[in-house]
Amino acid sequence: MKVLKFGGSSLADADQFKKVKDIAFSSDDRQYVVVSAPGKGVRSNHKVTDLLLMCYQLASHDLNFNEVYEIIENTYCEIARDLKLETDVKSILKEIYKQIQNGATKDFTASRGEYLNAILLSDYLGWNFVDSKDIIFFKNGELDEEKTDISISKVLREKPYSVIPGFYGIDENGKIKTFSRGGSDITGSLVANALKADIYENWTDVSGFLVADPKIVENSKTIEYITYRELRELSYMGAPVLHEDSIVPVKKNGIPINIRNTNSPKDDGTTIISSYDSKKTSSKVTGIAGKHGFSVITIEKTFMNSEFGFFRKIMSVLETNEVPIEHMPSSIDTVSLIVETGKIVNKLDKIIEEIKIYTNPKSISVEHGISLIAIVGKGMVNSKGTSGKIFTALGNSDVNIRMISQGSSELNIIIGVQDKDFERSIRAIYNAFY
Repeated sequence: MKVLKFGGSSLADADQFKKVKDIAFSSDDRQYVVVSAPGKGVRSNHKVTDLLLMCYQLASHDLNFNEVYEIIENTYCEIARDLKLETDVKSILKEIYKQIQNGATKDFTASRGEYLNAILLSDYLGWNFVDSKDIIFFKNGELDEEKTDISISKVLREKPYSVIPGFYGIDENGKIKTFSRGGSDITGSLVANALKADIYENWTDVSGFLVADPKIVENSKTIEYITYRELRELSYMGAPVLHEDSIVPVKKNGIPINIRNTNSPKDDGTTIISSYDSKKTSSKVTGIAGKHGFSVITIEKTFMNSEFGFFRKIMSVLETNEVPIEHMPSSIDTVSLIVETGKIVNKLDKIIEEIKIYTNPKSISVEHGISLIAIVGKGMVNSKGTSGKIFTALGNSDVNIRMISQGSSELNIIIGVQDKDFERSIRAIYNAFY
């Protein structure tokens, strides 16, 4: 049995609804569909959720939001008209308008995009509509996992072939509560986990994840398989992947997530799994990702590695100033602190002065304009020559490496380069392995 989730671009207009129907009806084991609100498409440059939030903002200041709401109305009315649906969409839209006008909460207002899209799709497919407020529960602002799991299993097992709106549930006071943006991925994952699905298909507008950013590497290859851990590493380094929290529910039971393309359904996409045999992978590197905006604070002091409490003192300075450390490579007499530049704005002089007071270093230097690049791959574990291949590729491309860090798990290698070398570095590494 499969649980499907369709993103906003997959349900932006009537033409996209038709593609979704073809996919849902192509196999009897596709029994549950979770939907997002309509996103940007051929006919609209607006995301419905963004428009709803604009309506809420205007209404909260007693301002007229008719013009914005009209765009929302047109989006849904066009879908209903083009698909010849029986749903009285105008009445539902009128009621939502009144609720926003009368002071509906921000979460309630934002959730109506998914709510109405699910009603329309259930009408179009001829499937059941199950409101997320009846199966997903929050308590004290957090997801009530146990109650939600039991409820989803009980309600949906009795209603195969159902459409469920993503993104929201209900709190202990009976009010609509949303996940963070992109939360429809979480809803799909919760449904898949509770029903012990064989696979969770996440349909979007791309055929899976790419090894590298296509804006940097032209015709970048698609990642066929990736583990949850590899995905987390790439996501942390800025790769556009799934909502991080959406991985957690299915990971518990090892349910694979298949990222598919609604506009190209025959493509295999990317499958996220618990593990795979790294010896059988064609490349040692699964993905390459990076981001800008880092600074390096280098502290030098003779025999600092033998000075008791030296690193703790440095950490306490950064902790006091609320600056997290991304990486901390060190040698016998130096340690480099890699931090986000934005986190030390207006604090740098204070931080340097406190480090001087606490540690009495020989020198402290600061370099801005550093980018971090993560080379991730389970296939790198116990594989000889991977680091050498990376460094050779960068050297041949005339890139000066400013920092190197590799965890004991050998799952990833982090390198620091100057911003000007960022894209050249990613291309060089990609070409070395692909």
